[in-house]
Amino acid sequence: MRNAALPALLLAVISVPGRPAKLPFTFDAMARLARIDDPQVSPDDKWVAFTVRTVDLPNNAIPSQIYVVPVEGGTPQRITNDGASNSRPRWTPDSKRIFYVSNRPNTSQIAGSSQIWSINPDGTDARPITNVPTGADGVTISHDGNLILYTSAVYPACEPASAASGVDYDAACNKSNLDKEAANKVKARVYTSLLYRHWNEYSGVRRRHLLIQTLNSTGKIRDLTPGDRDTPPFSLGGPDGYVFSPDSTQVVFVSNSDADLASSTNSDLFSVPASGGVIRRLTTNPGADEGPLYSPDGKYLAYRTQVRSGYESDLWRLAVLDLQTIQTTMLTDSLDRWVESFTWSSDSQRIFFTIDDRGSSPLLMISATGGAPRTIAQGETSISAMHFTSGDQMMIYLEESGVHPPEIYRASSKGGSGVPLTHLNDTVTGMYQLAPLERVSVDGADGAKVESFVVKPPDFNMSTRYPVLLLLHGGPQGDWGESWTYRWNAQVFAGAGYVVVLPNPHGSVGYGQAFTDAINGDWGGRVYTDIMAIADYMSNLPYVDRDRMAAAGGSYGGYLVDWILGHTTRFKALVSHAGPFDLRSEAETTEELWFPKWEFHGLPWDNPGLYERWSPSAFVRNFKTPTLITQGELDYRVPVGQSQQLFTALQQMKVPSKLVLFPDEGHWILKPQNSQFWYATVIDWLNRYTKPAAR
Repeated sequence: MRNAALPALLLAVISVPGRPAKLPFTFDAMARLARIDDPQVSPDDKWVAFTVRTVDLPNNAIPSQIYVVPVEGGTPQRITNDGASNSRPRWTPDSKRIFYVSNRPNTSQIAGSSQIWSINPDGTDARPITNVPTGADGVTISHDGNLILYTSAVYPACEPASAASGVDYDAACNKSNLDKEAANKVKARVYTSLLYRHWNEYSGVRRRHLLIQTLNSTGKIRDLTPGDRDTPPFSLGGPDGYVFSPDSTQVVFVSNSDADLASSTNSDLFSVPASGGVIRRLTTNPGADEGPLYSPDGKYLAYRTQVRSGYESDLWRLAVLDLQTIQTTMLTDSLDRWVESFTWSSDSQRIFFTIDDRGSSPLLMISATGGAPRTIAQGETSISAMHFTSGDQMMIYLEESGVHPPEIYRASSKGGSGVPLTHLNDTVTGMYQLAPLERVSVDGADGAKVESFVVKPPDFNMSTRYPVLLLLHGGPQGDWGESWTYRWNAQVFAGAGYVVVLPNPHGSVGYGQAFTDAINGDWGGRVYTDIMAIADYMSNLPYVDRDRMAAAGGSYGGYLVDWILGHTTRFKALVSHAGPFDLRSEAETTEELWFPKWEFHGLPWDNPGLYERWSPSAFVRNFKTPTLITQGELDYRVPVGQSQQLFTALQQMKVPSKLVLFPDEGHWILKPQNSQFWYATVIDWLNRYTKPAAR
């Protein structure tokens, strides 16, 4: 792509989806949507492979399949049918085959495990590539087409105790250990260090390692990262944690080598020969480094980085490592916005990247050697998963907003409007009223401008007075904006007859790092002031019934609901999902200790006053508002005891309350029938107190 053609993408990328108004949007409508992800352009520029997940409500599942669509446009074709989980399509360099991860049946594999398969782009001749007893996931193909890289949860005991570099994968030993573990009637878990559980699962004796396998007749498998450590580590979010060099001789991966993984965010980049050998550290930054991506000429590595150690919500910067000089250039220090996804131009001279900016995700471009970034595309949408065709002639990407779920688009460097390559959701979205997100701004804490998005109910009438629902986002360093979600979907709540408000108070991202940092050590301070200012603003609108306001939120949003519960009675109903209630017990039972250590300047015995000051449990005697509490029992981020303590307090204070627990869910309610029940329960609770005449 010539420099002079770059600005033409400005109009090419932004699309304005239609918004036909018919039926109110509901959970059942949302369940009919195709969930599109992971577009991958074939090297010959003819096809885009991608995944589609669809809700199978009767079977309580969300199966995923692989599709292809021509880059020039046409009808997408589904190419996988066997198995409930088919994902991560990756093209061979000659574009003749697609490798992917699948749990489809294979007589020689371990029951229920995922393996790597390959298939023709027309869906014929599916073949198993791996038969690893410990399963295979996350496939990546070398640029010469001779190797595949993937992850597997292996038994370190099957490796030499002195192994410090690549070793042969011992399939027989791993299979034997799997069989012994399954047959053992004792299921006790024994730990002598942290991190022993994470998100929704406990750690066992297996560790996730990077395996590399030849695609010749030998099929030799090497473990590139042996030892008693997960590599790559669990992700803080973002791109892949491992990548082949363009010449296929090296692998760069992410690992956290700190001793105390529960308190550390210090992931770094490492390299290892693709044949196995000595692992070399490439970065020494005290914060997180992730998402390595080689330049096409192999001279540079681009990656995302955070400077501050122990702070998972530090500014995500874009950095480039010169592999000849081992010098790092920070490209986006002047931008003051989180870098999200990114990709190289084919000439290795520029990097295209997206940022989180006031609820949207514009596309920018910057020289690989530094300089001022240029905005290429900006609108009321979010762009992600960008890929260029040869010579940067076209860009393939995902686009979504608060009005339409993700679809795949094509933009030409010669200009013109962005062209949707997929229309899998047009029929469903065309049947329902999906209201645009309207920005409003109020004066919040410290005189800061605090933005919110407002979603109005179907058949909105300015002369009608509606109930209001404030949805409070988690994080706390998160945000609401022009993106589609299947959890806390504002369109579903608007479809139920509510004016939905999506506030981005202090602590939110997309408004500068100082605004984000303002919540550190101040959980119930500025944010509460912001939320009350937003509630005041909404109360004074002519179409709002100020006596029928409710608030709901999950995670930190659940905490904020709990805080509101002890500090005001202006809301008629509250919904708290997986919210920290007692900050001391939360800190002592959660898994990622770097989080409370940063947010409250130490653990409870280091700073008891701050924990007491901001703990909703200290204000139980003020509880009066009817409150619904929901949570998954497999949630180890905010352990279920937090919701149980809140329910006990409400019951003892004789406050109308209901506790709904999901034994098979973690921090989020994801299974289709559970999600359906959750939405119905939440809306019923809100209606009970904001629409009593309708009951």
